[in-house]
Amino acid sequence: MIVAGCDVGSATGKALIMRDGAIDSFSIIPSTTRPERTAQMAVDEALSKAGLASLEELDYVVGTGYGRVRIPFANENISEITCHARGAFWLVPTIRTVIDIGGQDCKVTSIGEGAKVLDFVMNDKCAAGTGRFLEAMARTLGIELQELSELSLQSQNPATITAQCSVFAESEVITLLNSGAEVVDVAAGIHMSIAGRVNSLARRAGIMEDVTVTGGCAKNKGLIAMLEERLGVGIKALPEDPQVVGALGAAVLAKDRLASGGGEAPDPGRPGA
Repeated sequence: MIVAGCDVGSATGKALIMRDGAIDSFSIIPSTTRPERTAQMAVDEALSKAGLASLEELDYVVGTGYGRVRIPFANENISEITCHARGAFWLVPTIRTVIDIGGQDCKVTSIGEGAKVLDFVMNDKCAAGTGRFLEAMARTLGIELQELSELSLQSQNPATITAQCSVFAESEVITLLNSGAEVVDVAAGIHMSIAGRVNSLARRAGIMEDVTVTGGCAKNKGLIAMLEERLGVGIKALPEDPQVVGALGAAVLAKDRLASGGGEAPDPGRPGA
């Protein structure tokens, strides 16, 4: 049995292939302006890594992410909330809270046994508190995103950033730098600002341990450290790349569909269900 999950997000496209219930390969690529192209490029790379010649060798494909309805080869599409929950639970069955910090939004999902979604809250109204916000702040500081994470861990006195809007936050960061604030403290303040927003969402959803973070921002050690401080709980690290958890969950759901007898092979020319 060979299945795939394809997660088309605003910043990256991810595809993951499972063979006989185990992860075979995955890919992460920058998103293009066309979700269809992003999906095709991501799955082509994953197929190549798995030694597969074409989509015809896949038994079932589930699409997810904001661009899921534009994935032409998906048998069906399922929300990223469900897919991230399923992927995180498949990796670590004790997970009960999934914090997904994506490029354009942030979601906090409470899950029960079997990865059942109990509740979720999300912020999709403003870029503040998302991956795009971190990218914008790094540009404002004139540093790379990875450097932003490393610098923030050196801070002993994080700056306070009060702006609730990413545009105003950028102006506030410039003001802080002009007033003599250390870059390490501003970097820590940026992460503290995001952690505060995530904490507010998490309190609304209800924090149950174990807690994990998915998405590309989960690789940001500075942000994870600040989240642990604000949430008051440890963040459970996942044994696979946190950026592909949505695609993994989609693949697991594809496997389950076939196991229950509800799947059919993907048609490369058919729109997602």
